[in-house]
Amino acid sequence: MTTVENRYKKSFAHYQEAKKFLPNQTQTLSKGPGQFVIGQMPLFNQKAKGCYVWDVDGNKYIDFIGGRWPIILGYANPITDNAVKAQLKRGITFPQSHPLELEVAKLLTEVIPSAEMARFAKNGSDATGGAVRIARAYTKREIILQCGYHGAQDWYIITTERNAGVPKVLKKLIYTFEYNSIGSLEKLFKRFKNKAAAVIMEPMYDKFPKNNFLKKVKELTHKNGALLIFDEIITGFRWSLGGAQKYFGVTPDLACFGKAMANGMPISCVVGKKEIMQKTEDVFLSMTYGGECLSLAAAKATITAMKNNPGILKHIWRMGAILQKGIRGLITKHGLNDFAECVGVPPTPVMHFKSARGQNVLAVKALFQKYLMDQGIMYAAYWNITYSHKFPHINFALRAADRAFAELKEDIAKNRVSQKMKNYPQPVFKNV
Repeated sequence: MTTVENRYKKSFAHYQEAKKFLPNQTQTLSKGPGQFVIGQMPLFNQKAKGCYVWDVDGNKYIDFIGGRWPIILGYANPITDNAVKAQLKRGITFPQSHPLELEVAKLLTEVIPSAEMARFAKNGSDATGGAVRIARAYTKREIILQCGYHGAQDWYIITTERNAGVPKVLKKLIYTFEYNSIGSLEKLFKRFKNKAAAVIMEPMYDKFPKNNFLKKVKELTHKNGALLIFDEIITGFRWSLGGAQKYFGVTPDLACFGKAMANGMPISCVVGKKEIMQKTEDVFLSMTYGGECLSLAAAKATITAMKNNPGILKHIWRMGAILQKGIRGLITKHGLNDFAECVGVPPTPVMHFKSARGQNVLAVKALFQKYLMDQGIMYAAYWNITYSHKFPHINFALRAADRAFAELKEDIAKNRVSQKMKNYPQPVFKNV
């Protein structure tokens, strides 16, 4: 019989070694050991294909994390991989710009409503930071009003509790408003009359906009002479090919895309109106790998495939809808509606766990995650659906969730959640 210690033996050993050389043992906090239960869950991955991943111990999982959203077609998908291989023979980085930059920029203008020009980068943080800088240059103002999560740049991280090393003076320039509360944004515009350069926000994560919220935000922002920036790093190419802006019919002045843009290759972009984007000629936005061609080739291939085959996104939505409906039904079946809910859109259903009956919500959340991983489901608070997920994968996940909820229900009834899950992950940000 395989024990937990043997199942994750190499993972734990790798973790011990990584502690000697890697701060946080990861380059991405949300992927790191700190977001899983050390000793009871896999911590490091070895390979991936389609919708499967293998950990360093050789355990196989149906993956619903998707590299934290970049995977849209599936791991090692030939559409993306063949484009990368072909470009690799021609070169990766050159002494001058490459035609791929123009080709991908033109492609983005065809599928994204707000895109008249495009500027490339590598991470979501690069894109959101660039958009904020462009907005400040264009409006000649400095105050930024924000809602949601926007990456690792100083301008945003100062609004979080994890802001060590960030100049505190930035707090005077960045202010947060509440999603679906137009009144909270109105108060900030009144407080900083004629001083706000931009509103930057995620058009949606897990909550749907209510009462024409996005449209009202746009109207209020323009009324006050500011620019509207949509952070579509997560929603882009997933809510629709043109992002949440196309899905909801609200076009911002600037928008940031990344994640699913190249099915796992590192690339992001800022797109927007030509008169605003041309401000980049006065703004320093420059990086050695902004025009790196393997990622541009991957983006071109991935977006073109989705553009030419609308069935890709239709499939993702259909699989996600089946999973989301099933999870909601299971929560009700096991009488756990006061503990859990499955919200958001079908391509990325999000699990919310709630404090109830005196239980520790983080322990409940971690125990559910453990029960899924024990059954071969790679999961972390949301379900990232890709084109490689088929009916059997969704059905397998629902059967696993059924058993996980059943065990969780019994743990709660016998008041043994904290006993089983003494150590549990802490959120990367407590106030996001």
